[in-house]
Amino acid sequence: MSTTEPATSAAPPPRPDPDVTPPRIPPQVPPRAPLHARAAAELVGTGALVAIVVGSGIQATRLTEDVALRLLANSTATVFGLGVLIALLGPVSGAHFNPVVSVAEWWTARRGGTGLTGRELAVHVLSQTTGAVLGAALADAMFGEPLLKWSAHDRSAGHLLLGEVVATAGLVLLVFGLARTDRLRLAPVAVASYIGAAYWFTSSTSFANPAVTIGRAFTDTFAGIAPASVPAFVGAQVVGGAIGLALVALVFPRGRTAAGRPGPRPRR
Repeated sequence: MSTTEPATSAAPPPRPDPDVTPPRIPPQVPPRAPLHARAAAELVGTGALVAIVVGSGIQATRLTEDVALRLLANSTATVFGLGVLIALLGPVSGAHFNPVVSVAEWWTARRGGTGLTGRELAVHVLSQTTGAVLGAALADAMFGEPLLKWSAHDRSAGHLLLGEVVATAGLVLLVFGLARTDRLRLAPVAVASYIGAAYWFTSSTSFANPAVTIGRAFTDTFAGIAPASVPAFVGAQVVGGAIGLALVALVFPRGRTAAGRPGPRPRR
């Protein structure tokens, strides 16, 4: 007769307490690309963006006399092109293509977030501005227009500056709102869609970008802006960027989610 005790069934695992929130595992942030690669991505991306804006404007002007159709063609090309560029170059540099966005990221780093250092900011802004000028020259060259010719398109009216404040504030709110809620994967569609909409709902047709504004001063075509109008436009964009950051802090408090639980840190 065996003295071995019969095996007993294993105890079922304890059920999780529904009132206890499991600890959140922070996402793994991949290492950043080297600065030279990010600078190249910002130069190529901003240059391509300006080439798309200027080139589609020239094409539209040659195809139709209807200003509304010109703007529709210009905005549609920009939406598709910008979305592709963000999807392609976002993993390398964050796809800023915009000094206001880069400055805002640097500012959030100073305030305890993650972002650019002062040296990286300077490289980004220089790359973006250089790329914008080269992009305007490329578009003019593709369509046989005079290269690097100052624009005569005056955009100095006060209501246009208000449009730039609104457009830039909305852009910064969108980008950093997505970052605060850990949804930057939506940036290619969301940012491109916003810019496409802002072409139409803002009086300025939404430049919302100092580098692009400078680049567009070098082309005397549909998308150009007179050099005398550039400083006021850039100033309005800076004001809009500051307002956008204030709205981000108000609407998306750092480290909190809509449910009141700790949320993700912003990542770029």
